[in-house]
Amino acid sequence: MKDLVREVQAAEEELLMGNVILYPTDTVWGIGCDAQEAKAVQKVFKIKERDPSKSMIILVADVEMVKHYVKEVPDAFEKMLEEQDRPTTYIFEGAQNLPKEVVAPDGTIAIRVVKDDFCHKLIRQLDRPLVSTSANLSGGKSPSKFAEIDEELKKRVDYVVRWRQDEDMEAKPSRIVKINANGKTETIRE
Repeated sequence: MKDLVREVQAAEEELLMGNVILYPTDTVWGIGCDAQEAKAVQKVFKIKERDPSKSMIILVADVEMVKHYVKEVPDAFEKMLEEQDRPTTYIFEGAQNLPKEVVAPDGTIAIRVVKDDFCHKLIRQLDRPLVSTSANLSGGKSPSKFAEIDEELKKRVDYVVRWRQDEDMEAKPSRIVKINANGKTETIRE
């Protein structure tokens, strides 16, 4: 547990300096930064060689954080979270309180409420959402574990989190569900 606390603190220090980290999430390993720092978000796009018009996911700790970054959260959202059987990213209309770099051109934002211990503690300590995008170059295969991450990519980030690097589980990207203005849902990626 001391290692977890130490890694959360180290990652938080990097994020507070506007740096980009490589870190374990509740799905695949991710490249991320403080979602409130536009320059750090731009750096993530550069590291991944990703088109800035493609939005990224943000990770939050709870429903209250979702409500801070989305104009209208449907009443049924908390029940959706309780019923999900695996990590699920929700696309909401009406993003707010975020730099334009993390908001899609149509004004939507992709948000995942994390249950992963490391991510949850880091977001809580930072008290801000994290950008999360898979640890690969744009268009490349998402690595399912740390050992599969390209060495060049590891050199491009400012800090590589040491927590869970030895895990050998095959991770998968999250399910993606869009919540339309009328509250109806549409599965984008199963």
